[in-house]
Amino acid sequence: MIAEESTIKAYLDEFVERALKEDVGDGDHTSQACIPADARSRAKLLVKDPAVIAGVEVARRIFKRVDPDVEFNVMIEDGQAVSLGDIAFEVECNTRALLKAERLVLNTMQRMTGIATLSNRFKFEVEDLPVKILDTRKTTPLIRLLEKWAVRLGGCTNYRFGLYDWVMIKDNHIDACGGITQAIERVNEYQKENGLNLGITVEVRNLVELHEVLTAGKITRIMLDNFELPLLGEAVATIGRRFETEASGGVNIHNVRAVAQTGVDYISVGALTHSAHSLDLSLKIIK
Repeated sequence: MIAEESTIKAYLDEFVERALKEDVGDGDHTSQACIPADARSRAKLLVKDPAVIAGVEVARRIFKRVDPDVEFNVMIEDGQAVSLGDIAFEVECNTRALLKAERLVLNTMQRMTGIATLSNRFKFEVEDLPVKILDTRKTTPLIRLLEKWAVRLGGCTNYRFGLYDWVMIKDNHIDACGGITQAIERVNEYQKENGLNLGITVEVRNLVELHEVLTAGKITRIMLDNFELPLLGEAVATIGRRFETEASGGVNIHNVRAVAQTGVDYISVGALTHSAHSLDLSLKIIK
């Protein structure tokens, strides 16, 4: 998991509360008009695309929030492969509560399942190679935890969660600071002054910058940004095992294996979250 259980619970409680407020407002007037207050119904979550399912646990928590007496039976756990026609779970609860939660459950699970499925495709391309596929901060504001959770369910790895848990010196930091060496020195001074011991990644754009980083040292990982494959292989060989290596920029499902074959330790792929398509799911009442 990407965070402590207590952190996840607090996040999900707030997420569900805000999402329901956004959707329900002062009441689900359609259901209140059509459905008796004490009615109960049973429904199934139907898979309509081949996928890696994600968000089942989130759905459980959403239904528990709208009806504490819900019965929630999981048929397929998060992170498992599913096919057209599979039933991920069945739920029985107050009918008005069921209909109140329906769209929130579907929107969340469709998004998470899309990310998990795409992540699994990337993992499959390189699973026989000693490389890890990383996500990035290119996530949807306020649902980063859900999206990074889905990345892990798909078999890839979370990078930093935010600006606070890993130092990443990128081109704008370098240009604003006056150079690579200056930026590295200031980061190390800052960590010492503030009692921090965070990992440090430095982005380089060419071999000249790479050699400056190798001279400066005092970092954890070198991110090789938008390197052509021959130069990427040369850079990885030059670094050797002195520092961790990461490839970034322009990585897609068609070239990720070639990038991995250069010997990099990590490949960061923003597409895992920013380009994943929602998968088709439906919640149907069982008559």
